[in-house]
Amino acid sequence: MSEIKITLPDGSIRQYPKGTTGMQIAQSISEGLARVVLAAKVNGEVWDLSREIHHDADFQLFKWDDKEGKSTFWHSSAHLMAEALEAIYPGIKLGIGPPIENGFYYDIDFGLYNFSTDDFDKVEKKMIELAKTNSEYIRKPISKKEAIAYFTEKQDPYKIDLLKDLEDGKITFYTQGNFTDLCKGPHIPHTGHIKAVKLTATAGAYWRGDEKQKQLTRVYAITFPKKSELDEYLVLLEEAKKRDHRKLGKELELFTFSNKVGQGLPLWLPKGADLRGRLQNFLMQKQKEFGYEQVISPHIGHKQLYITSGHYEKYGADSFQPIHTPAEGEEFLLKPMNCPHHCEIYKSKPHSYKELPIRYAEFGTVYRYEQSGELHGLTRVRGFTQDDAHIFCRPDQVREEFNNVIDIVLYIFKTLKFDNFIAQVSLRDKSDRSKYIGSAENWERAENDIIEATKAKGLPTVVEYGEAAFYGPKLDFMVKDALGRSWQLGTIQVDYNLPERFELEYIGSDNKAHRPVMLHRAPFGSMERFVAVLLEHTAGRFPLWLTPEQYILLPISDKFQEYSEKVFHILKKYDIRGSIDARSEKTGRKIRDAEVQKIPFMLIAGEKEMAEGTVSVRQHGGEDLGAMKVEDFVQLIQKTVIKELQN
Repeated sequence: MSEIKITLPDGSIRQYPKGTTGMQIAQSISEGLARVVLAAKVNGEVWDLSREIHHDADFQLFKWDDKEGKSTFWHSSAHLMAEALEAIYPGIKLGIGPPIENGFYYDIDFGLYNFSTDDFDKVEKKMIELAKTNSEYIRKPISKKEAIAYFTEKQDPYKIDLLKDLEDGKITFYTQGNFTDLCKGPHIPHTGHIKAVKLTATAGAYWRGDEKQKQLTRVYAITFPKKSELDEYLVLLEEAKKRDHRKLGKELELFTFSNKVGQGLPLWLPKGADLRGRLQNFLMQKQKEFGYEQVISPHIGHKQLYITSGHYEKYGADSFQPIHTPAEGEEFLLKPMNCPHHCEIYKSKPHSYKELPIRYAEFGTVYRYEQSGELHGLTRVRGFTQDDAHIFCRPDQVREEFNNVIDIVLYIFKTLKFDNFIAQVSLRDKSDRSKYIGSAENWERAENDIIEATKAKGLPTVVEYGEAAFYGPKLDFMVKDALGRSWQLGTIQVDYNLPERFELEYIGSDNKAHRPVMLHRAPFGSMERFVAVLLEHTAGRFPLWLTPEQYILLPISDKFQEYSEKVFHILKKYDIRGSIDARSEKTGRKIRDAEVQKIPFMLIAGEKEMAEGTVSVRQHGGEDLGAMKVEDFVQLIQKTVIKELQN
């Protein structure tokens, strides 16, 4: 029997008989490893451990602590939940059941059954009962004809619809216990790994995301290999509910939504607008240091602009529909991206190599049509403002400019205490290149630029294939918040393609025309998403320099209102932000309300304070700082703000 070479992550090479499985390799390394391993990566693709390997391969094993291990675990759990649901509700029709960042979901057509949160407990118990059978997940390649026949007999129309898009010879079924599903995998070895289950929510979801199709019930759940890990997760879940930015945004009066305005279109209230303005000024100040120039572009653009950029071809079907003008054949689009506009700004006059790099920055609002079922507070909206900038530079300037953008991102993260992050190098799909525009040569140059820049900076990185933008690779900053949840915030992209499509030029030292390279960057990502993440990360307790209200004055009765107004005007002179709570409420009630609103300082004004020209200072959280002169309180605020902004 011929042998194959297996290259492990440490670079060591082992030889095995052709047809060896991932599980057999794990067993050859350690029996203990084999008991906990969940999946394997073979030449960049995650496989079941039961699949035979017939060629030399780069090989990696995944356990629960690995992202790929969790994803495989939750994918298999989705199949287990579907099996449990079919056992309890015979005849239901199944849609899709993928893993997500925390757990998984399955889209179900329950027909005449009424499914609600009251049913969660019996589904969880059934899943645990089925998991204890230790049923193997068995992969079986099947012909398209056989697959259609199987789901026709089963009367599963959604699976038949999915099969229409699949090629014969590339279709697989997976079976565990009494359940068989259409699936490309991978899956964990057996159901016995699943020890703890929690159904978390239900939501409506249109089939294939099409509002013209039937609305299914999306059942969300999460599973763990240990009950203790589920218990820890549930504690975090309760904390996450307290930190939900939608709840906090309402309590802190930052933003709201209106069905009359439209779903997914946030309305920023005065305090929220103030917060956004401070974030924008914070970034604009740093951008000035790095030589950025502010520009402004309109909210719409001619359809031809986005045809030229490639956005219409790639995203036109999922965007807001074209705006027709009275002129025959004239169409505009709500702006989905700022970059085509910035290309035209660059093109508005000739440029010399001596002028480059040119850095255009804009807080530009863009619009994308997200399905209503996908909308979620500020994290998924239809209109949002990107802290966008585009750098036009010579090829020899790319790495320095890229590193400078990294410095801006790191400055923001440090100031706002996003200390836990990974830089994700997002490259093209290894096999499917149809999603991208531009030459292979340009892509290789751009990908190498990013890889070398991250090495030079010593950033903690991971590489993800298939996550690049359609016009270029990118570096995405994946930030973990205070609850350990991962968010994609800042992004930097290297683009050799849009300058070609827009025929951008500069005159080089040889007096000939050359193409600039274009860097796209957004350190916040979008103002909406960033504020949402910051709200949940801080639980609404913003740093003092950023918070809309730094203090609130609490006169203990009406006769101290005039003194409170005097203090208010003194503080206003020093640009210290706050207000007076002049309601006819008891001081205790005012303090409780100020605590809910996360106001950092409460200044109590009564007889003694008015006589001595002081205020009694109480800090959010209950700490009593005692009486102090108004001037001393000013110094306290100023020193705190300076300390927060000094990196």
